[in-house]
Amino acid sequence: MLCVGLAVRLGIGVQKSVSALYFCQLWGELMSDISVLDSRIRAALERARRGVDAISVDVAPPSDPRPVESIALRKQLDEERTVNAQLEERVRALKERQDSKLSALDKSVTSHRSQLGEMDREMQRLQQVNAELRAVAKDMREAMMDGVSEPDLINRAILAELEALRAAQSADRAELEVVMAQIAPLLEGAE
Repeated sequence: MLCVGLAVRLGIGVQKSVSALYFCQLWGELMSDISVLDSRIRAALERARRGVDAISVDVAPPSDPRPVESIALRKQLDEERTVNAQLEERVRALKERQDSKLSALDKSVTSHRSQLGEMDREMQRLQQVNAELRAVAKDMREAMMDGVSEPDLINRAILAELEALRAAQSADRAELEVVMAQIAPLLEGAE
């Protein structure tokens, strides 16, 4: 529900549940990957810190300098520094991957918003045309009850019906484009 609330705040809307669920799925996968990797990196950094601290404690100036121990300690310190550098590189790579996923999510949300906006405009047009069609049909019924045959009303009714069909077709096309946009990533993932 938290993710659906986030989707609503982003303007996706509850009636656009397919987009909201897709958004939630991507967001959940991203956050899950990041939290697991973050905890692993934090644990590794903590181990590295403890190792460096142990080496630092062991490197304290001895009363009896032993060159062999000093070399071994320096080697351990170099190994810990290498491990630390590798971990920092992993963190940087994870951050880049996270940024790219967030960028892809932003693009997806923007695309969904524009598609849903187009679908909403087509639905409003359809509602308007249907209202006009109902008004013309009412006028025709009243004219027929009065026994008057008006060619102008017949022409208006035919034009209104034709416009209603066009609006319905445009709304269907917009809805189909939204569905295809949802299916395309799934098909690419299946290949």
